[in-house]
Amino acid sequence: MNAIIMDDDRRATIKIGGQDYDLILTTKATKEIAGRYGGLGNLGDKMMNAENFEMAISEIVWLITLLANQGIMIHNIRHPEDRKPLLTEEEVELLTVPYELADYRTAITEALHRGTQRNIKSEKSEDNEKNVSVG
Repeated sequence: MNAIIMDDDRRATIKIGGQDYDLILTTKATKEIAGRYGGLGNLGDKMMNAENFEMAISEIVWLITLLANQGIMIHNIRHPEDRKPLLTEEEVELLTVPYELADYRTAITEALHRGTQRNIKSEKSEDNEKNVSVG
């Protein structure tokens, strides 16, 4: 079962309990990750070096919940008449099975990458100088 759907340039979508959730790295999520791990650069090391299996699962569940809730909060801002409840870590634990966590880790990595990547393109001008723009 493939639980990951790659969508636009900002998100990776996963299925939890048969429902799609967008994992999005927002500035808000980045602040929370920094508070917990000291920054995005430390995230991978902290998750890989979790002291035990239970702790590793808890960290993945926390991160899935955080990133999925960003998509829900964005939806709620854009559609106040159709507000959706935020996910809890308990819901994520109950609606998933352990083998899905490997797929979710891939989606987390993709969402983090998409949230931090910069699109750089260069264009040649008439005088053959390169103009670089960051998008």
